[in-house]
Amino acid sequence: MREIRRLTWLLLAALLLAGCAGNKKASALQRQQYAWSAAIRWGDFEGAWNLVDPEYREANPMTELHFERYGHIQISAYRERGVQAADEGTVVRDIEIGVVNRHTMAERSLRHTEQWRYDPDAGQWWIANGLPDFWRGE
Repeated sequence: MREIRRLTWLLLAALLLAGCAGNKKASALQRQQYAWSAAIRWGDFEGAWNLVDPEYREANPMTELHFERYGHIQISAYRERGVQAADEGTVVRDIEIGVVNRHTMAERSLRHTEQWRYDPDAGQWWIANGLPDFWRGE
């Protein structure tokens, strides 16, 4: 009888720990998304770049000219329109961003899809698809 109780308690403890791990992962994602959206909203694109997946940064390096181009715009709105968990380590978030051209003062709105990837080795969420492209080929 004691053995059954012990196994029951061990099973409950394991389930609680698994639940806590999932909550920690979700909290970590929420913190990273908040930091990302704050950096974008305030025009801190170099700070946002530090939240981009290191593999993506290595494959797609940013130059001073790239960062200077981001200085020509101001973000007027940043709204989450939807979130989907693609799998356990991937989340997709649909965002609507208001952008003002500082030279013409023209405002426009665009949709951007953020792809978030969990890196179990680093224990961190990364934005997997880089900074938003506010110019789309312009």
